[in-house]
Amino acid sequence: MVPFMKAVEGLRDYFKDTFGLRLNPWPIFGLGVTLLLIAFVFMPNVVTLALSIALFLAPLWLPFLLVGGALTVWLVLKRSEFIANQKYVLLEIKPPRNLVKTPLAMETFISTLHQQGGESTWYVRWIKGGTRAFFSLEIASLEGQVHFFIWARANFRRLIESQMYAQYPGTQIIEAPDYTRLIDTNSDKINVWGCDFKHTAKDPLPMKTYVEYGLDKVQKEPEQVDPLANLIEFMGSIGKGEYLWLQFVIRMHRGEKYKKFNAKGDVWTWKDEAKELVDEIRKSTRETYIDPITKKEMPGFPNPTKGQSERIAAIERNVSKQGFDVGARGIYLAKAEKFNPIMITHMITLFKPFSTEGWNGIRASGWLTRFDDYPWEIGVSKLKKHYSRKLVEAFRRRQFFYDPFSYGIPKDEVMVMSTEELATVFHIPSSSVSAPGLGRIQSATGEAPSNLPT
Repeated sequence: MVPFMKAVEGLRDYFKDTFGLRLNPWPIFGLGVTLLLIAFVFMPNVVTLALSIALFLAPLWLPFLLVGGALTVWLVLKRSEFIANQKYVLLEIKPPRNLVKTPLAMETFISTLHQQGGESTWYVRWIKGGTRAFFSLEIASLEGQVHFFIWARANFRRLIESQMYAQYPGTQIIEAPDYTRLIDTNSDKINVWGCDFKHTAKDPLPMKTYVEYGLDKVQKEPEQVDPLANLIEFMGSIGKGEYLWLQFVIRMHRGEKYKKFNAKGDVWTWKDEAKELVDEIRKSTRETYIDPITKKEMPGFPNPTKGQSERIAAIERNVSKQGFDVGARGIYLAKAEKFNPIMITHMITLFKPFSTEGWNGIRASGWLTRFDDYPWEIGVSKLKKHYSRKLVEAFRRRQFFYDPFSYGIPKDEVMVMSTEELATVFHIPSSSVSAPGLGRIQSATGEAPSNLPT
């Protein structure tokens, strides 16, 4: 990245957050062209010389610009074709009434989605546009009725069903119509607000998982504290004409977000970032001292506090599990007369029960969170509608990692989560969670015994 770009981005964010002034690309480009024309009027010789030098050096810089742009467009085109040509299925999970399972069951299931096939060679990636499999874990409240869904390529259906039945016997898994396409979001009668979610700290730092809540072991019902119960109860509290969608688009983590290599020449992943974090903590625990003989400053022995030791252990435990790139997104939709602005505040703090001070958490970002509604913001209503349409389209397509769906958080801010963290924010709650909006089947289902007389 150009060295001063971070400073420019910081200045842009400062003006946006403090004064509501949006430095959009096209106005800045127009201002640059205007300044160039003014300079040409007052200093024609200088501008002509600068343009001549740029044109003279064009054989050096223009091929890189053209080839780089062409390769990017080609990759976006081929990936879009590949993704569009796949067949997909949306499966609804209906839990039984008497379910006694910990989130560890969901963690075991999610580990089977850690699939790396689909982009093994350059030919598959660049010529055919292949991508490794990605899935969408979804919780949707449709007028107060809470449903659990898994969206995937159709050829993964058997894997998903078999592994889900293995961990949650008695559940019902059915193919469901796409609930996101049952509402005309382009109508002026529907109001939309939504955002993406990202980590509050570096990815290897874990958030508060089900293990910290003691849900790694079966407990008595009065003793169970499931943080997901807060989310389900909230989603079940909305009324007629209101809808709340939440999705976690996941794929196997391979380090694309970091765009660098480690000392061994391998792609930098969250394990390398974890090692870096642990080294920083260990270094901070050493106090230097002056050697009485050599009079030199020497590093002391590590003397970590209890909190620092726990932090190191938590990081190492987190990255020891399988990692996923995670794109989290939430949308609140309602009929214009039913739209409740306080829901926006609730969505921004949706993952507070999973956040830990000093460790990690999840916060809202991107899409509609970037608007502060200052009265002098020009064209903000039109821009909001544009973002709302793109947001719903990205949700419907379950796209997060590939262009052209890049209106949310930057790609280097995509979360990396372990199977334990994922199972914390998405699992089938046990019977101790008795939210009225969470539908359960009345009895467990299963196949008839094979030895019945016929």
